Amino acid sequence: MMGYLKGGAFLIQETEAKDIYIRSEFGEDQKMMLSATEDFNEREILPVLMRFEEKDYALVESLMRKAGELGLLGINVPEKYEGLGMGFNTGMLICEEISSLTGSIATAFGAHTGIGTLPILLYGSEEQKLHYLPKIASGKWMSCYNLTEPDAGSDANSGKTKAVLSEDGEHYEITGQKIWISNAGFADVFIVFARIEDDKNITGFIFEKDQVEGLTLNPEEIKLGIRSSSTRQVFYNKVKVHKSAMLGARGEGFKIAMNALNVGRIKLSVAVTGAAKKAINYAVGYANERKQFKVPIASFGAIQYKLAEMATKTYVADAGNYRAGQNIEDHIARLENEGLSPQEAKLKGVEEYAIECAILKVFGSEVIQYATDEAVQIYGGMGFSAESTVEAFYRDARISRIYEGTNEINRLLLVKMILKKATSGEIDLMTPTKTVIKELMSIPSFNAPSDVFFAQEKSVLQNLKKTVLMVAGTAAQKLGDKLATEQEVTMNIANMIIEVYMLESALLKTEKLVLKDGAEMHDEKISICLNYLHHAVEEIRKNGKEALFAILEGDEQKMLLMGLKRFTKVQAVNLKEHRRNIAKKIIEENRYCFN
Repeated sequence: MMGYLKGGAFLIQETEAKDIYIRSEFGEDQKMMLSATEDFNEREILPVLMRFEEKDYALVESLMRKAGELGLLGINVPEKYEGLGMGFNTGMLICEEISSLTGSIATAFGAHTGIGTLPILLYGSEEQKLHYLPKIASGKWMSCYNLTEPDAGSDANSGKTKAVLSEDGEHYEITGQKIWISNAGFADVFIVFARIEDDKNITGFIFEKDQVEGLTLNPEEIKLGIRSSSTRQVFYNKVKVHKSAMLGARGEGFKIAMNALNVGRIKLSVAVTGAAKKAINYAVGYANERKQFKVPIASFGAIQYKLAEMATKTYVADAGNYRAGQNIEDHIARLENEGLSPQEAKLKGVEEYAIECAILKVFGSEVIQYATDEAVQIYGGMGFSAESTVEAFYRDARISRIYEGTNEINRLLLVKMILKKATSGEIDLMTPTKTVIKELMSIPSFNAPSDVFFAQEKSVLQNLKKTVLMVAGTAAQKLGDKLATEQEVTMNIANMIIEVYMLESALLKTEKLVLKDGAEMHDEKISICLNYLHHAVEEIRKNGKEALFAILEGDEQKMLLMGLKRFTKVQAVNLKEHRRNIAKKIIEENRYCFN
């Protein structure tokens, strides 16, 4: 089993390439499932791709039920409940592929297999799991998750929906309003959150739609993108459910909601990364065919720049996705070996890496926004036409920065979680932070890097980690509890943390490939890493400077700005040539080719 790195500990510990998982390591069973999913996409989704822009909700429902018949909705559901019982990372792999062609299917799939399944799997009683999971895994029943309310979005625990216990103590009557409920139009199973009396926290309930009265739905929402995904408001008017419909314990609803969202975040990242790869395929295909001045536009440096940047960001996202996915899977196995039940192990396995899930959600959703925007730009006027595939990709991408918690909320949350782990002693941030501050007083080391692969780049990475510790530690010391209200500074720190994790993931993935196959086989991936390294340095320098400007003055500020400059030094390389190297490979292959 791989070495155990606690969630968030990447900031203070080094990880070796051998200890991370990369996409190419999946075995035959996983590859067979991937192949079946690719066949499903080719056979069922591609031929009707433009219908998803016509608000064809029945098409999405039909395809979801077909996916269920193939077993694609039960990848992570244990065999005991008639699922396939495959690992967490395998679920990621299938999610990436099935979500890659249209946001309408991606949303329906993610809502059903994630927040529509996990609360039952993680918190349901054995009776509830035996009753619901087989039908949900097979697609016979579709599931939806009712959390968001008009006045309860990011502050999910502030919902006003009420659950009132009947006089005989046998039933609850649920009354309230939910909005933006994915799959509501065709869902058979409803997971809903409501407050009992004046409880501090909400409580979860689960029921079958055709077994209750008082449930009404508004017409389908008309949306910017994901146009054929069913999204409705749901109204509860004294909806009567038996007390056995309670999901988990009373008052556990907020915990259920947050843990389901952790999985939703990393699954969203892998889904949009799959879509980014398809966007690159469309963009390079068009660039190779479209001629201007008698040559394909793919031959122009400006277009090659775009293709290289799209591929760089997508490759980096992919590296982070499967690294974190396997960390979660390994931790689940570790906890089971220690005696925890499979249910509790899954819960705590995901919870441990909530920081990484938030990082990946933010990064992946911003990668797909970038990739689809550049795809439209490469298409030019044709990209602005509703008849082009990339136009729909562009609109579908926009929601990913909003759902599963907005990117702003996730940035604030990941910093809060890291500081909480540091305060509780789960990870020791203070000792390395003090070491970094002492290092600022010392003479810089001018030791030449060793001949180990990526030695120079890893040295830069270590200095970037020092930068994060320096800025975050100073902010925590100077602002204390006020850091939570200084959201701009928190966002600066979050951006720095994200860059460190994503850069490290890309370097380790590439190092692992090189150690296995040799550098020549992965020349373009090395170029990707060098390209991203310089991007990460600039982002960390900029955000570090803004944070230090905000929290310090005078000599102290000058000293730490000198430290920032020292820790963000990087060797000059010709990025233009590295980008051309990346683009050349994509253009020759006529597709994203770095899996």
